[in-house]
Amino acid sequence: MRQQSDIEIAQAASPDSITEIAAGIGIPERFVETYGRVKAKISLGYMADLADREDGALILVTAITPTPAGEGKTTTTVGLGDALRRVGKKSVVALREPSLGPVFGMKGGAAGGGYAQVIPMEDINLHFTGDLHAVSAANNLLAAMVDNHVYQGNALDIDTRSITWRRCMDINDRQLRNITDGLGGRTNGVPREDGFDITAASEVMAVLCLSKDMDELRENLGRIVVGYSRKGDPVTVGGLGAQGAMAALLRDALNPNLVQTLEHTPVFVHGGPFANIAHGCNSLAATRLALKLGDYAVTEAGFGADLGAEKFIDIKCRRGGLRPAAAVVVATVRALKMHGGLAKDALTAEDLGAVGRGMPNLYKHIENLTGVFGLPAVVAVNRFPSDTDAELALVRELCAGRGVKAVISDVWAQGGAGGEELAREVVGLCGKAGEPKYAYTLDMPVAEKIKAIATRVYGASSVSIAQAARKEIGRLEELGYGGLPVCIAKTQYSLSDNAALMGRPEGFTINVRAVRLSAGAQFIVALAGEIMTMPGLPKTPAACAVDVDTDGRIMGIF
Repeated sequence: MRQQSDIEIAQAASPDSITEIAAGIGIPERFVETYGRVKAKISLGYMADLADREDGALILVTAITPTPAGEGKTTTTVGLGDALRRVGKKSVVALREPSLGPVFGMKGGAAGGGYAQVIPMEDINLHFTGDLHAVSAANNLLAAMVDNHVYQGNALDIDTRSITWRRCMDINDRQLRNITDGLGGRTNGVPREDGFDITAASEVMAVLCLSKDMDELRENLGRIVVGYSRKGDPVTVGGLGAQGAMAALLRDALNPNLVQTLEHTPVFVHGGPFANIAHGCNSLAATRLALKLGDYAVTEAGFGADLGAEKFIDIKCRRGGLRPAAAVVVATVRALKMHGGLAKDALTAEDLGAVGRGMPNLYKHIENLTGVFGLPAVVAVNRFPSDTDAELALVRELCAGRGVKAVISDVWAQGGAGGEELAREVVGLCGKAGEPKYAYTLDMPVAEKIKAIATRVYGASSVSIAQAARKEIGRLEELGYGGLPVCIAKTQYSLSDNAALMGRPEGFTINVRAVRLSAGAQFIVALAGEIMTMPGLPKTPAACAVDVDTDGRIMGIF
């Protein structure tokens, strides 16, 4: 019999009404704004009612360095949430929102898979409740107001060569990375070099995800630096008077979205920054709600422990006063074999040697979590049908040799039932975390923060910072921004900044070519290697498989 696709499994489900899901975790109806029967936004005004409630345990799910073989981090996160309920624990899951870029690009959908999914899967992967569109609109309103200010007389004396604010859209389009606009004569604007980022990389997205309420959102928007005057002074959104209109566009987007898993576990899906070019975590608001409403709040950070988990702890947890109780590192035998040197078409045959050669990549991610950040951790081996008993036993044995337990997770095929052993292990780890540890201290110079991440978390031997980037770092430190955290943008496919270096490379240099200030989000972005903030589409985009039947049912998203 043909195996059902993810979207077919999701569309065959019988979800509870979202008002029932909300009531099940105690959210009063007056705080629930429904979007149809199975989606809702939860008013942040509800947080005031929860102020005195004790937080649950925060469980961070991360992964090894991703490969085309797949890791299943979101699938494991969703399955763990379901499994915790099966072993008698009250769990709530908090995830990022998918971007249309990966959905129509290379990755496809991002709501889990198999029988560990969040539904309605097709809605979540497409327009959902419109949050990403609101971020795009706010970003581009600001861009229009910057150029209009220059056109209308430039009272702030903006140096058009120093404008740093870029436009954005939620589709991969390499053609728009670098453009020249304002052409066609004086009535069409001031000609200048410009460009587009993907919406997930917009600072507006980061500000949305790191603001606890509307007042803080407006304040953080007002801090955004869009460029510099001819005297070298920062020009801010507050100086342009744009923060109010931007906040108005983001008013509804600020409220977390509530949906459910196939097994009716409540899930907050809110905020969508990528971890390779932004800070890679769902919103602080959604995570805090999950902590207040569940005994266990299960969340994920994008890509591996070198990217999403580092930013989750060094930026989000530090900013929000959060402390994970335990961490889960997701790995697959297939991915380990790719890190061990096998080609994608050679992964189904048993190869214990390749598994062993790929394990150092997993070891590094474990070391980051336990050694750098001081978190108790468990490895979740996301099972594939081609995995052999000998390969799975070898992963367990080698992890045990490093002092970490590896648990086989079969949530894709079995839902929560396939994650019960993992759930019990996670529960047993909670309470063992010590004081919070970070990769660097905020009082370190910016270049030293970059070096600390590169050497301690990535395993680099050195850092090379381009002259232009060093000059920009010096300017930012002189302007008083030196105490901000650092968000390194680099490839997700390697611990290094070279996607071709798989496994656990050694002796490499991290090359920082540019630095950007995100004053509203309150971090500094360092661009490493060839990373782009506007991805391109692959030769055969995932969009080619997406369609709609005569009844309006969406097909082809996984």
